[in-house]
Amino acid sequence: MAVPKTYRIDPRDLQKNIAIGVGLPFNKPSAFKSTYSTKEQVKYNLINLLLTNKGERIENPEFGCDIKKSIFDFINNENVSKIENNIRTGISMFVPEVNLEDVIITPTPDEHIVNVKVEYSMKISGEADEIQINFE
Repeated sequence: MAVPKTYRIDPRDLQKNIAIGVGLPFNKPSAFKSTYSTKEQVKYNLINLLLTNKGERIENPEFGCDIKKSIFDFINNENVSKIENNIRTGISMFVPEVNLEDVIITPTPDEHIVNVKVEYSMKISGEADEIQINFE
């Protein structure tokens, strides 16, 4: 007999009309876009982490992954490994709600472009998601 799969739900997701965070970009009429689910907020938290260089966040100088700084370095295997390590370390420190499944970095050295794809799953529900950003 098959055992039914158990799904866990973050209690904040049960109150659909209460915002739990802030989304991106900041260009709504009221400046902020509200988020109403933990999955959506975690995605924006990851994007914010990836787009931030260390030292840019007031009162939290270690927040960020330094990806934008790295794209102007000579892109080789060592620098790609450094970027991946910064991403893994940053996520484990600042977005503990996720299990990091994979980090895929695709550099285009001649154009100073780095494509970063982060695959992750939510710890509480097991739901998988991914984000992909081109750094130019």
